[in-house]
Formats: sequence, C-alpha cells, structure tokens
Amino acid sequence: MAKTLEIETVEMHTGGEPVRIVVAGYPPIPGATILEKRRHAREHLDHLRRLLMREPRGHAEMYGVIPVEPDHPEADLAVLFTHNEGYSTMCGHATLALGRFALDRGLVPAREPETEVRLQCPCGLVRVSVEVRDGRPGRARFRSVPAFALALSKVVQTDSWGPVELDVGFGGAFYAVLPAASIGLDVRDTPASELARAGEAITRAAAAQLEIVHPEEPDLGFLYGTIFTDGEETGDLTRNVCVFAGRQVDRSPTGSGVTARLALQHRRRQAALGQEKTFESITGSRLAGRVVEETRCGPHPAVVVEVAGEGHYSGRATFLLEAEDPFQEGFLLG
Repeated sequence: MAKTLEIETVEMHTGGEPVRIVVAGYPPIPGATILEKRRHAREHLDHLRRLLMREPRGHAEMYGVIPVEPDHPEADLAVLFTHNEGYSTMCGHATLALGRFALDRGLVPAREPETEVRLQCPCGLVRVSVEVRDGRPGRARFRSVPAFALALSKVVQTDSWGPVELDVGFGGAFYAVLPAASIGLDVRDTPASELARAGEAITRAAAAQLEIVHPEEPDLGFLYGTIFTDGEETGDLTRNVCVFAGRQVDRSPTGSGVTARLALQHRRRQAALGQEKTFESITGSRLAGRVVEETRCGPHPAVVVEVAGEGHYSGRATFLLEAEDPFQEGFLLG
C-alpha cells in the first residue's frame, strides 16, 4: 500500500494527562502571528489534528502539541495546543512537559540549578523554569499570563439542573467554575462519564448565555470548559475536575484551570499573595499553585499565577497514513 504521510511524535504525560508532541512530518504553518498560525491550522490543516487526536492513532482524551515558529521577540519556541475538538489557547500540563522536553532536545541549553524556557502560547508568552540536577531536567513551574475573574456568581439556566450558579475565570483560557455538590455531584465519587456529561451541558449553557470577552485579544474570547470543585476554596488542598472540548475529562488538575481558580480565589480573598495551594485531579495527581503578583488585564484586576508539576516520557511514535486507509481523518465514537 502507498504511504502518503508519516508524522513522528514524542509522547509524554503530566499527572496522567497525555502530551503528544509533533517532532517531524508536519507541514510548516504560515502566519505572521501565533494566532494567525492557529487560524491557518484550523482552516487548512485540521485533517492532521483529527488524524493524530482521534482513533485509531489517538483517542477521545488525547492532547497534542504542534511546534511553530515564534513571532514573539523573547520566545525560545512557540506551540499550538490541540485536542479532540480543536485548538486551545493555553495548556498548563503540556507547558510543564514542554519545559523538560525543550531542555532534553537541546532547544534551550540546560543550566543548573534552573533553566528558563520562554514559551509562546496562543494566549501569550509563558515563562517556564525547569529544575536541572546533574545535567538532567525535571520538575518545572510556569508563570501565567495575567489571569482574572471575568464573572462572579452568575446564574445560567440548564435543562437538567435548572438555574446553576457559577464563576467564570481566565487562566489562559476561560472556565466556568462551580462546586460539584451544587448540582448534586461529587468530584470524588461521581463517575467520570457523569461529570463529563454535566460539564459539557454547563459549558454550552454558559457559553450561550454569558458574554465571554477577553479585553485584549478577540480570539481568546470563548468558554473552553467547566471545572467542578469540591467546594474547598480557603484551604491548602482542593480537588477539581475539568471537562473541556465537549466531554473530554482532564486526568491532570489542569494547569490553566488551576490558574483560573487561583485568580477567582484571589478576587474573593480566599487566596493570599504567595500562599501555596495543592490541586488534585480525578486521578489523584497533583499540581501546586500560588499567586505571585498582582497586575491588570484591560479593565480587570488580575494576577500572575505560578503552577508547578513534572512531565514524564511515555514513548515515541511514528504515525503513518496510507492512501487506501478508510479512516483518513480518524474517528470518535459517541
């Protein structure tokens, strides 16, 4: 059979959430800015995203990274983030993995005890600090773009739960945030499939009924997902479950979601400057986060959040596409 395409990847995960990083075989993505590249990929190369994210090469919960040429003058590298539904504007778990990946691949020279990787994401420049011991990179932490509370205690109408009260926070992407108990669910005991259905429904309702606008970049103005919490907002340990891209459930605590939650907590005076908190995912994996700086984003009081965790390697892959393959763009089962 004739081979029409070959794409090489490095496979990683952070907190159990996959990170499929393209290293060869992807066509160049044109565009003067990273957001132009994101639009071009969505409009002209989306068949490749579907090929890598969907079955039989991926699955409904897959997450990916496509390196592109940076346009930010300070950036060491730039990336687009992909998932089963499209292209996200920020991804914390992938950013933590990319810090280690950049040093291991020699994209940024490793220096002990810590090396900074300046990563351009669609939401802006993110600075990743990677610990280096005996020449080997490990745990990383990133400082977010300005994060803020867009809306507090907003009520949206849903078909299954009636009126639902939630907050909306921005941590590189916009999230609806609410305690799972407020709709009769539990982030520790409710099956993931049920949380996924609820998250998808609430995201759709909130996106339709609330105005989601980023004050500086229109391309960032959409609701990415819903985060269910355990209701613990003032203590040092809390659990959350992030549902995004339809019914995709993050296996990690969601780095950009941690950022958004801390921005909301800081706005409500539930998180002090410098206070470290631990966020636990549906798998029990954890990320640490803290507010490190107060700032502004347009009219919004905002904060810079630092999130820490570690990516791990899980493999390497070469994905092939044959001309006779009946699933040229993969598939997802409902």
